[in-house]
Amino acid sequence: MDTSVIDSIVLPKPVGNFLPYKIVGDMVYLSGQTCSRDGKVLFQGQVGSEISIDEGYAAARVCMENLLAALRMAVNGDWSRVIECVRLTGYINSEAPFAKTPAVMNGASDLVVELFGDAGRHARSAVGVSALPGNAAVEVEAIFRIKP
Repeated sequence: MDTSVIDSIVLPKPVGNFLPYKIVGDMVYLSGQTCSRDGKVLFQGQVGSEISIDEGYAAARVCMENLLAALRMAVNGDWSRVIECVRLTGYINSEAPFAKTPAVMNGASDLVVELFGDAGRHARSAVGVSALPGNAAVEVEAIFRIKP
């Protein structure tokens, strides 16, 4: 597994009163991450009307990179502790009747499977919403199982 891209990402600081992750037993619950870097939202606006589906896919991938940076913190940089990705939930900033939320969310899903192989295969939801923090195009949250 090549995590070099993830290992260089600085996790965005939470913008509210919450933790970037919470470990309960062998599960890591990762708070939602938007498509931001260095305090700047990289993809803003509604997918399908203001930005393309391809840009939405790229936004979901950035979200997943940020989630993996939080996971890296949770396992103290020891990727061998990660057993599997259990679930992803994606929120896609879009106007009704946008029906391509799965295509956008594949940006996050594809990255997890690229990095973890079969252990990256997960349950998932992709939900269209009318707004996200910072007018972000996408936000993704995740659950992983780890070795305690």
